[in-house]
Amino acid sequence: MTRHIVILPQGDACPAKAYLMRVCGVSSSLWKRIKHSGTFTVNGTPAIAARTMLHDGDTVSYALPVRSCITPEHLPLTIVYEDGDLLIIDKPAGQLVHPTTREMHGTVANAVRGLYETRGTALDFHPCHRLDRNTTGLLLIAKHPEIQYQVSRQKALARSYLALIAGTLHPASAIIDAPIARALPSIILRHVAPNGKPARTHYETLETDGTHSLLRLQLETGRTHQIRVHLAHLGHPLLGDDLYGGSTAHIARHALHSASLCLIHPRTHEHLCIESPLPEDMASIISSSTTKRGS
Repeated sequence: MTRHIVILPQGDACPAKAYLMRVCGVSSSLWKRIKHSGTFTVNGTPAIAARTMLHDGDTVSYALPVRSCITPEHLPLTIVYEDGDLLIIDKPAGQLVHPTTREMHGTVANAVRGLYETRGTALDFHPCHRLDRNTTGLLLIAKHPEIQYQVSRQKALARSYLALIAGTLHPASAIIDAPIARALPSIILRHVAPNGKPARTHYETLETDGTHSLLRLQLETGRTHQIRVHLAHLGHPLLGDDLYGGSTAHIARHALHSASLCLIHPRTHEHLCIESPLPEDMASIISSSTTKRGS
């Protein structure tokens, strides 16, 4: 897909590399692809990217082939926000975000590539964060690699989750500051360990009846299984999370939902905040607890 960029007022002339990396969020690896693509033009005239000086109002264009091993598939997608740079979907439980060597089909990536194929747009899959297979809710996807790079460096990006646990946490809100490492010899399990990577999770109790509690959590770091490991470490694993000791009596998957997503739009610089309601399997547990208290 061809990208067209109009150079914003800079005053003095600026090297193409410096402008694209500083202003447009192009990474060093992407710059190398642009530089060697043979498609770089300024105001419609072919140019050598590494030797080009850009001026106010110039239009830079380049085309990069989509290099993807993800097979497009026409699968359902719940789109909650979309523009020319970003796609935000509401992911169901049971779906992987990205293919693995054992599971190459049916993922969010396959579905997004299928969506682009249906529209006739040559775009690849650029997720800005991860969700476990059974975590539901909001997933942020960039349409272009430079947008993905900009989002990854953005301190304003904030994600919050809703979770259900057995019992009640004391105190009702706090920060869990506990390093996380692989629980060897397992390649899947993680645990809190002194030699692990730093991990911080903020939580607050939104509702509790003593039997179950609804929590809102925010990640300060993004370790694998971080919320699941931290809550299990406190002795209150997620409901349904049998991998970390949670009961499956009320729900068949771990009760974790990506509920809100806020960021500064990397191109328009507007504040964007999207929310997703609790899925039915989690909401029904809350509803059941409320009914019992009222009876």
